[in-house]
Amino acid sequence: MNAQDLLAHSPVMPVIVIQDTASAVGLARALVAGGILSIEVTLRSPAALDAIRAIRDQVPDALVGAGTIRTPQQLDDVLRAGARFGVSPGLTPALARAARSADIPFLPGVSTTSEAMQAAEWGFTAQKLFPAEAIGGVALLKAWHGPLPDLRFCPTGGIHARNAGGYLALPNVGCVGGSWLTPAPAVINHDWDAITQLARQARTLATCPQN
Repeated sequence: MNAQDLLAHSPVMPVIVIQDTASAVGLARALVAGGILSIEVTLRSPAALDAIRAIRDQVPDALVGAGTIRTPQQLDDVLRAGARFGVSPGLTPALARAARSADIPFLPGVSTTSEAMQAAEWGFTAQKLFPAEAIGGVALLKAWHGPLPDLRFCPTGGIHARNAGGYLALPNVGCVGGSWLTPAPAVINHDWDAITQLARQARTLATCPQN
């Protein structure tokens, strides 16, 4: 799988913070049961690496990756934990070199035209637009499609069930990232049925007609 394939794997890539490793497998199984197969576990908690290992080992249908990767060392850590893709909020020269050497798809974060062009020059034509809503969202991506027709994006930041369909209707968007599929009360209470239902609803977003 390459980064372009990753964007096509699921219309929504849940961006999740796992505080309790014991919840990781149940959460992943609930998402997969609803048809969401790509799962981004962010490096925002001490449990993240153990959660990635647990999902990789016990939920074979899930494509588990790591988000909020900021340094080459963090990239090495997630590779050792078994992450199958990586996502970053930005891109530095050192991280770009490490990501090009890694044997997994990698989505660097961009927020300006120059950053998107620089990332593409370094070989990353699939990118994360972040923070999407704060920097122009759908209007920005429409404007970029003309001068940057070879780039595809996973917008993240301010995406939810009510606006995701507008992004997914764009020709340069492969998927969207968001946290609404895993609301904290459902995770804390292990309400996996609720998360499966949200995942099923998310699967339909890419096929819903947009105004």
